[in-house]
Amino acid sequence: MASPTVDWERVGDRYYRKVKLYDAVFDQDLELENYVIAGAPYGGAIALYRDEEKLHAYRGTQAAKSSIDIYSCAGKLIRRINWDKGSIRGLGWSEDERLLVITEDGTVRCYYDLQGDFTQFTLGNGAEEHGVKACRFWSSGFVAILSNNHLIAVSHYSEPRPKLLAIPPEDQVHSWSLIPPAYTLSRSVEVLLAIGQSIYVVDATEAEDRILQNGPFKHVSVSPNGRFVTLYTEDGKVWVISSDFQNKLSEYDSKAKTLPKDVQWCGNNSVVLAWEDEVHMVGPNGAALKYFYDGWVHLLADIDGVRLITNDVCEFLQKVPDVTEEVFRLGSTSPASVLLDAVGQLEKKSPKADDNIQLIRSNLDEAVDTCVRAAGEEYSTHWQKQLLKAASFGKSVLDIHNSDDFVEMCETLRVLNAVRDYRIGLPLSYDQYLRITPERLIQRLMNRHEYLLAIRVSEYLCLPTDKIYVHWASQKVRTSSSDEDTICNQVVTKLNGKRGISFETIARAAYDEGRGHLATQLLNHEPRAGKQVPLLLSMEEDEIALDKAVSSGDTDLIFFVLLHLKKKLPLASFFRTISNRPTATALLESSAKSQSPDLLKDLYYQDDRRLDGSNLLLSEALAQSDLQTKTDKLKLASKLLSDSKDTTALLHQKSQIEAQQLLRLQDALDKDLEAGYTGLSLNATMHRLILNGYSKRAVKIQSDFRVPEKTWGWIRLRALVAKRDWGELEESAKARKSPIGWEPFFNEVLGAGNTKLAGVFVAKCTGLTAQERSEMWVKCGMVGKAGEELYKVKDLNGLEILRSKASGGAGVEIERMIAQLRPRK
Repeated sequence: MASPTVDWERVGDRYYRKVKLYDAVFDQDLELENYVIAGAPYGGAIALYRDEEKLHAYRGTQAAKSSIDIYSCAGKLIRRINWDKGSIRGLGWSEDERLLVITEDGTVRCYYDLQGDFTQFTLGNGAEEHGVKACRFWSSGFVAILSNNHLIAVSHYSEPRPKLLAIPPEDQVHSWSLIPPAYTLSRSVEVLLAIGQSIYVVDATEAEDRILQNGPFKHVSVSPNGRFVTLYTEDGKVWVISSDFQNKLSEYDSKAKTLPKDVQWCGNNSVVLAWEDEVHMVGPNGAALKYFYDGWVHLLADIDGVRLITNDVCEFLQKVPDVTEEVFRLGSTSPASVLLDAVGQLEKKSPKADDNIQLIRSNLDEAVDTCVRAAGEEYSTHWQKQLLKAASFGKSVLDIHNSDDFVEMCETLRVLNAVRDYRIGLPLSYDQYLRITPERLIQRLMNRHEYLLAIRVSEYLCLPTDKIYVHWASQKVRTSSSDEDTICNQVVTKLNGKRGISFETIARAAYDEGRGHLATQLLNHEPRAGKQVPLLLSMEEDEIALDKAVSSGDTDLIFFVLLHLKKKLPLASFFRTISNRPTATALLESSAKSQSPDLLKDLYYQDDRRLDGSNLLLSEALAQSDLQTKTDKLKLASKLLSDSKDTTALLHQKSQIEAQQLLRLQDALDKDLEAGYTGLSLNATMHRLILNGYSKRAVKIQSDFRVPEKTWGWIRLRALVAKRDWGELEESAKARKSPIGWEPFFNEVLGAGNTKLAGVFVAKCTGLTAQERSEMWVKCGMVGKAGEELYKVKDLNGLEILRSKASGGAGVEIERMIAQLRPRK
């Protein structure tokens, strides 16, 4: 196997290497010089579009049709997007491999999955009037320059908000570039415009002239870390300066008579200039390296190098990583280099292997780590294995060594080698892999429909696979030509038992494709009602959505559906929809009681629930303060029940008629006597009349409203006691009987503190036992009378208990009674 240093070239004090990634990339009849090419970062896809400013040989009507072709780095066609939307002025990629296409009129299309699906927005800010001239991109946004030199920036593709930057001079722009927001002090994108002899720096607030003298500058390029700027002068010189324009770091004279067609950075260490078939790489301090090609070459810059694309080959030019240089540099005596030599000796069964190990024994741990890291930087599987063998050999000699890095590197290399395969065409470097993360790499595989590899990588790295299966199923329902039942069975069978599958996402894809029946079938397999219902509503499957919400038991979800249906349907249709769903009806009723009484009235009317409607009007009447409004509400409530034959409804109607009569009566009392009667209950009205000395009016009301005698008796008693009308109460005691009995009189009068009058009612409580009457006398303080009650029934025990409560003459009397009742000896 050839040494890794074969393709190394020294530039100044550093080494650079050009790694062949793929050969036979494009067909020989594809004229790359006639195409605009844009490459996605991190070894991503390549977009080709015919350069409209160049003449083309006629190849028939089919070839004349304009299209954007998306290829992998290995030349595999991923997608062809037919284009008829006008002249393209910007073609670029985002960090997550979204293809951005900007037309002359300011229309922006964002293709987000390599399969032709896109979102669209417009730049505005005069783009349609003046026209877009060119665009420059960074990881999450771009800047468009108009024909009047105005600059429009878009910072995020998910929520695009085109923003006009400060207005620069209107002179000719020879070249331009930008510094991404992440690398500027203002955290806003800064645009570098080569105008006249100088460079203008334009941000959101100002356009500042950096006052340079050696322009015009035909190319401007910014390093990936935003710290350095390359300027190409009209006389063929390359300047590298700091991005704050304070320091000039190096200068290189290309001695070229023609302008390079492209200038890009190779990582952050060197600059690459490309002519048609010639490439110059300028390193630190003006040192340079030249490469020559048989055909047209395109530059695709990346974070740690630059891809060189021709019809024949795809190569990656980069600075040799420090760990790789440490291991493989000619004459290197580093511990890692010695360890690699040792494993070679071991394979030859030479005793020198042990000598090498002993030589670096003190630095063996460091050598192992270096070999592991160097393995990650290699594209050749042979040298990956050799370096890992060296690391493994070194580990076996060490007493203690943490193998986590070694195991992780083995896993990483297995993944990298799988995606670098020409059939996949993702030539990620180790540094790019760390930046892109395994999750986003899997997303790229899904976008290429490499589902099997995506699943295997996910399982190998212990990552969830549910999104991969959902993506596969979504594409299946979009593109399959089978009938819908067959597609549903295939999808459900394939996903059966898989964890975390969202059938809602798959069903939405089917619905967006116009397959409503298939979407409904798939949603039946979605276990989460909260995911089913919104899609069913958008599909206008309203009743199914309501049934799913009800069966879920989630009241918030049911309310969500009810609100949607109420806004969408006529009221009658809405009520018919929920009429045979008691849970939904009950929830609507409970909500409407506090928030929408009118809706509740309509519901009761629609369902012919007269009694409930009448009760609602009654509640409203009670809440009114105006008499006329109250009466009107009560009339309406009574009218609702007029045609009903239900006995309960008739009883309610009678009560409402009496309530109207009472309101009229109270209004008359307020006018005749004093204010304060309106709003009282019937009982409270009579009580107040007695209390105020209008007993005859109270009696008349009792007669008119047929108040029961017992109720009237209680009202009169309590009113007289409250009034302290002892004379009237004493007159009441002369009656033979009372409808409420005499015990309430005793209790009420005693409670008011009149023990003498209370005693009058004790004797009338003939229905009580002697013992109970005795207790009543005691409460009145008449112990003697209590004793007489007990003496009449000859209750000796009761008298003896009572003796302890007696004093004075009452005590002597009690003793006499006890003596008479005791048997004589």
